[in-house]
Amino acid sequence: MKNITRRDFLKTLGIATAATAGLSACRKDDGGKNASTGSAQPIPKDKMTYRICPTSGDKVSILGYGMMRLPTKNQTNDKGEQEEIIDQDAVNELVDYAIEHGVNYFDTSPAYCQGLSERSTGIALKRHPREKYFVATKLSNFDPSTRSRKASIEMYRNSFTELQVDTIDYMLLHAVGTGGDSMAEFNDRYMNNGILDFLVEEREAGRIRNLGFSFHGDVKLYDYLLSQHDKYRWDFVQIQLNYLDWEHGENPGSADAKYLYEELRKRNIPAVIMEPLLGGRLAKVPDFLVAKLKQREPERSVASWAFRFAGTPEGVLTVLSGMTFMEHLQDNLRSYTPLQPLSNDDLAFLKEIADDLFGLNTIPCNDCKYCMPCPYGIDIPAILTHYNKCINEGNIPRDQQDADYRKQRRAFLVSYDRAVPKVRQASHCIGCNKCVSHCPQGIKIPRELHKIDKYIEELKQNITE
Repeated sequence: MKNITRRDFLKTLGIATAATAGLSACRKDDGGKNASTGSAQPIPKDKMTYRICPTSGDKVSILGYGMMRLPTKNQTNDKGEQEEIIDQDAVNELVDYAIEHGVNYFDTSPAYCQGLSERSTGIALKRHPREKYFVATKLSNFDPSTRSRKASIEMYRNSFTELQVDTIDYMLLHAVGTGGDSMAEFNDRYMNNGILDFLVEEREAGRIRNLGFSFHGDVKLYDYLLSQHDKYRWDFVQIQLNYLDWEHGENPGSADAKYLYEELRKRNIPAVIMEPLLGGRLAKVPDFLVAKLKQREPERSVASWAFRFAGTPEGVLTVLSGMTFMEHLQDNLRSYTPLQPLSNDDLAFLKEIADDLFGLNTIPCNDCKYCMPCPYGIDIPAILTHYNKCINEGNIPRDQQDADYRKQRRAFLVSYDRAVPKVRQASHCIGCNKCVSHCPQGIKIPRELHKIDKYIEELKQNITE
């Protein structure tokens, strides 16, 4: 664990020492109930906090809508089978509510929602005046079949069709820094085929207004791309930032959020923030940490601490959240209409929470589903997130001598079978490693699946390590 002084922790976030008590507190939705507070005060429609993009002058809402986890519903297909599809009416309702309350940044990708997110996003946004929103999408040419110059340009142009726009406000090279050899991967996707130069030309032609990249993983590639800032003039960069990752980088070869943020600040490059909740992990912290957070701010949700942390630093343009349900959207609006920046004492308090979280033996899965589909039908995200949930809730049976061991053992096995169908459980992993190169967190997925499966088999035999 790395050491950082309290003063350094506060200083690097760019927080003034002046008190922030004079800023207005977040409001509640009219008629809606916050599950964390039971309060029902109205959410103001004219109090959204905005940040200015220095390269384009865009006035961007501090809350950005991530269109990766859209609401779904079941329907019967032509074969009489049940299939899951995007619930467009629900998406429209969420987008309408977001825009009504000041959200104007919507982030999507050709890879999201089985390739249907851009289309759904375009349908929802087209119903509003173009000046009401900024749309961000990505060149997601992960698959080797999409990496040729022709295929990549086709993917890029198809984004305009799906989104029903003539210009893309924020265009990203998607998830750079992943793969076994991240530099070779980057060159194959964007350099050898001339695609990065093509996108720069598209920006010069006005079809792209801002060009950047989203970063995962290998910090050497991150440093290299920033060293090329004078050449490519990155308008923004999307990074993972939250109060756990601020100084606790969890993966070998990666960097903590503090480093990523500071490198952007040195160059005055705006930061777009992803994973403020670590795939929901910071909204579902262990009960003893919930008690600490609630004791300090009884009227705020657990998630709001993470969103306020992500929005507080100078140079953050917007904070993305994949809001599947209306209550998620409403809670985030309460955090950002307006944003009440965290004080120095708040930041020091969250550092203590982060230190406690870092001590837990969880797996850094963000439930992004980039590892899916598994060729053997394993539901990787469901397995890892269920395991994390049990650890966070203290429901991992460990000691056979414990009075509650038999009860905990049965509860764990039953809940595992309910969370993950038997045909999709960890026991079916053959270690093909196909999923590993797709994981933005660098998780050695087969190793974790085998560890979980071994533990489950030992529980079934009433044996623990």
